[in-house]
Amino acid sequence: MREGIDYRPRRAAERVNDAMSDTRVIVLNGARQVGKSTLAEKVLREHGGVARLLDECTTRAAAAADPSAFVRHDGLMLIDEVQRVPDLWLEIKHVVDHDQRPGQFLLTGSARLLALRSLPDALPGRSETVELWPFSQGEIEGTPDGFVDAAFAEGAGLRAGTGELRKKDYLARACRGGYPEALRRESPRRRARFFNDYLADLIARDVKQVADIERAGDMRKLMSLLAAQTTGLLSFNRLSNDLEVTAPTARRYVEILETIYLVRTVPAWSANATTRALATPKVFFVDSGIAAHLGAGEGPLLENFVLGELARQLTWSETFASLHHYRDRDQYEVDAVLEDNTGRVIGIEVKAAESVRADDFRGLRLLQRRLGDRFLAGFVLYSGEHSESFGDGMTCLPISALWTC
Repeated sequence: MREGIDYRPRRAAERVNDAMSDTRVIVLNGARQVGKSTLAEKVLREHGGVARLLDECTTRAAAAADPSAFVRHDGLMLIDEVQRVPDLWLEIKHVVDHDQRPGQFLLTGSARLLALRSLPDALPGRSETVELWPFSQGEIEGTPDGFVDAAFAEGAGLRAGTGELRKKDYLARACRGGYPEALRRESPRRRARFFNDYLADLIARDVKQVADIERAGDMRKLMSLLAAQTTGLLSFNRLSNDLEVTAPTARRYVEILETIYLVRTVPAWSANATTRALATPKVFFVDSGIAAHLGAGEGPLLENFVLGELARQLTWSETFASLHHYRDRDQYEVDAVLEDNTGRVIGIEVKAAESVRADDFRGLRLLQRRLGDRFLAGFVLYSGEHSESFGDGMTCLPISALWTC
């Protein structure tokens, strides 16, 4: 068991345990080295069962040689890194089609399993996928991590305690990131070594698992290019020129980085009331420490940091909402747009400054005018200390409100 004295509880654990009571197959998915195996083994110890680790050569060979015998078991079976033997997928499907008991399989993987072409079939109606991200700030600090739910529940009335952090503190947190190994390394120089080795390992192992890439050096260059434009509009034509590949190839490369959980694209948001909206997505890194290591500038890095915290919360919040961004041809923009299942919208702007001006709400007020009652509240998250109302549903909050509310 990998749990030790520095083990931090994960919010994903509650979702896994809930799924164990009513779902046949639970898929724990996420980036390499975010703690999937540690969490999975903790669940296994609590529920009992057997573990099969496909990182082990002999175990992997046995799974490939006789998938049917490999998945035969009583109780719960943990299969770690299940994407390494795609033939197991159909055998698992066969087992749970004939035995509908919940909590039979807990599968972990370091890529978006259902996006892999090598997997023969999905498990609709039989499985639940739980995403595990690098640590959130609330998981690190032991604080609520409840901004998304609080924003939809309280709207513009949401307030946070006085923020004790300033711009330099937020930048330090963004540069640290949330990988467990990075958190254990107090020296920035030692963290940089971890990030460098991590990226090299991704290219050498994970990229090759999901795609046949002849020019592996293109992937490292692409990572640096994406860091240079993190949280900006994603131009595949510009990437194709810089990489000297076609635009479809550049798009495929970005999709590979999404599949292995290095980056996440944020779709553009639009509605009939905002017909001048652009349809271009933007991109951010799943871990802000990687973005910093690759050279992201201060402003984009803090926005990446905030988008990452929001995306983490959406995996466990009681509110079912999706993350978008907004930009139109008149240069109005909103960094993050959260829309829940009923169509209510929360708009969020991120400012690195330690003060806020009325003009910082320009994009938020545009959305409010066009959406009317659908627009619940607009927030500017900034590096200052106070929560203040700017009238008509607009509020500024310290960035730390993300994890202290």
